[in-house]
Amino acid sequence: MTVDHPNILLVEDEPSQREVLTYNLEADGFKIICADNGEDALLLVEEEEPDLILLDWMMPNLSGIEVCRRLKSRVETRSIPIIMLSARSEEMDKVRGLEIGADDYLVKPYSVVELIARVRAQLRRTRAASIGATLYFQDIKLDPETHKVFRAEAQIKLGPTEFRLLRTLMEKPGRVWSRDQLLDRVWGRDIYVDTRTVDVHIGRLRKALSQHGDEDVLRTVRGAGYALG
Repeated sequence: MTVDHPNILLVEDEPSQREVLTYNLEADGFKIICADNGEDALLLVEEEEPDLILLDWMMPNLSGIEVCRRLKSRVETRSIPIIMLSARSEEMDKVRGLEIGADDYLVKPYSVVELIARVRAQLRRTRAASIGATLYFQDIKLDPETHKVFRAEAQIKLGPTEFRLLRTLMEKPGRVWSRDQLLDRVWGRDIYVDTRTVDVHIGRLRKALSQHGDEDVLRTVRGAGYALG
């Protein structure tokens, strides 16, 4: 998955709604993964690492509001923007949805054009690197437009793969990425690369960032993967 085709998880138990939204969102360039219940949604978040979630409030068994609460309570998933979709138009319902952690709230029936505009607004807010904004972490500065990295004003020379790795890690500091997740983000889902390749490039990135005796900011989480900070 690349930044040109954001990955959206659509959680909606009404088949006709799923079909209409999937058609329109895919036509607009998004990659869509669907779930028709809350339990499957939680599993897909773990497997697919969506860039944004469209979440229906009213679902049997596990409601959208409970799915939202669980995702926003976990460090690994709290930064994923969630747009709540609901037929509940009372102000208190909207307030409850936003207070539980939803990033936006859209009342049914809604315009698909408006929904797509809100999706893009959330992605602009959360995915700074995809719109060319400079990223910062401690004394590290990454400029996606010029492909330059600086640490404490000294320029760090990185290869293309190490640059993409660092950009991914800097988009969500503190988050632990598994090797498979980094392979998907940095190399792409359609390219076969051994997971040990990730270790090699992490090693190169670590060496480059610490070449002037600076602190090692890359954290290896045993049995899980890697994180920045």
